[in-house]
Amino acid sequence: MVIKNAIPVYDICKLSDLQQQDMLISRFGVYLQKHRDLHFPHKHTFYHLVLFTKGRGTHAIDFRTFNVAPYHIYFMIPGQVHSWNFEGETDGYVIHFSDDFFRSFLLSNDYLAQFPFFSGDPDQAAIDIEPGLQPKIIALFEDIIAESEQPARMGADMIRALLLQVFILLARRGNDVSLKEHSAYNFTLLRNFRQLVEKNFTTLRLPKDYAQLLYITPNHLNAICNDILGIPAGEVIRNRVLLEAKRLLINLDLNISEIAYALNFNDNSYFTKFFKKSAGLSPEEFRKNALKK
Repeated sequence: MVIKNAIPVYDICKLSDLQQQDMLISRFGVYLQKHRDLHFPHKHTFYHLVLFTKGRGTHAIDFRTFNVAPYHIYFMIPGQVHSWNFEGETDGYVIHFSDDFFRSFLLSNDYLAQFPFFSGDPDQAAIDIEPGLQPKIIALFEDIIAESEQPARMGADMIRALLLQVFILLARRGNDVSLKEHSAYNFTLLRNFRQLVEKNFTTLRLPKDYAQLLYITPNHLNAICNDILGIPAGEVIRNRVLLEAKRLLINLDLNISEIAYALNFNDNSYFTKFFKKSAGLSPEEFRKNALKK
């Protein structure tokens, strides 16, 4: 079944005056003036980050709503649905970059996957930058803006280097103790598990299926998920199915039966039972509530 996508999907070329394919850098106030319609739910084909320095309101990432405030930074990966609702004047910085932007610069193709804010988990994608780190982060963003506005030799590489400093500084924050508490091997297994779930969640629904692909036991996979995420492997899989169901439900061109079929449920009633148990309301109720926002 081919899914009809009623949610707008933007690539960098559509949003860039220069028709760049790999990167867009702007002050957020300027960007917002040019793209006021982007407050409606939409997707990107690229990585997207916004650092707010002024403004209030809300920002929703995959149906999780966060408050907007100065020195809040948000990270999104390709495919996530987001929207915003601002109050008053809003400013800051916005950066888009493609999946290939760092591949030409780094030997590791999955380098970005080690940063928790690029995991696709909205709770890890929203960061309130503490006062002691704010001046350093702002200075890096100002350097990035300067490099983009006054191109120089190897300017793109300089922007990559500056962005990596931002990522590393945020990953080193004092309250991120996960890397100290867990082995690098277990983090690698968890990352690989999540990547497999992303590719196969419509067809593989059991932890044992993924454990087999990872060459570990189901008990080992569950132990890793419980230890690092605080939830079992089965819940990781169900959460990904639920997220996709929510993304499809805001597509009014699809009825509930089509969504159930697209997600590989045997029938509409089984899908409705799964959704209500996981989300606490029926698919129809979720769709109605989502349209009110």
